[in-house]
Amino acid sequence: MTPLNRQLNDPKKQKLHYSGKKKCHTQKAQVIIDQATLEIIATAFGNGTMHDFKLFKANHAGIDPEIICLADSGYQGLAKLHRNSETPKKKSKKKPLTAEEKARNRQLSQRRIFCEHVIGKLKIFRILKERYRNRRKRFGLRFNLIAALYNMSLAAR
Repeated sequence: MTPLNRQLNDPKKQKLHYSGKKKCHTQKAQVIIDQATLEIIATAFGNGTMHDFKLFKANHAGIDPEIICLADSGYQGLAKLHRNSETPKKKSKKKPLTAEEKARNRQLSQRRIFCEHVIGKLKIFRILKERYRNRRKRFGLRFNLIAALYNMSLAAR
């Protein structure tokens, strides 16, 4: 999530971008990465109020069923849409995780860490890390340009 300046003139637009979780006005970006090559395959963008899984359903519902989709715990219920997917098991107040479930979650996070590394590389450009002060409509365009630069740097290696 990228923090934004709030719009002083229109309270309705403020409400669209306000993230209750982060307690500030935000813009959301989502990235799909090929684990073998570490290239960015697809991106999606939404307002700060939109949940991660809702953004995924709106933009990436047509993923090939052959692809293995590794996601974090924000995507609970992904198995209903995409059979070949894995998300970590969440604990509840009354039922803690077993040792086997903890080991499975740890193994999944070790396979997912490459995605987090790519997101870290994108944050070098500061568009994701610091407050975005430009036009909100162009956030997607600028993010896609940064993703293309990242993919080009991979190809140059």
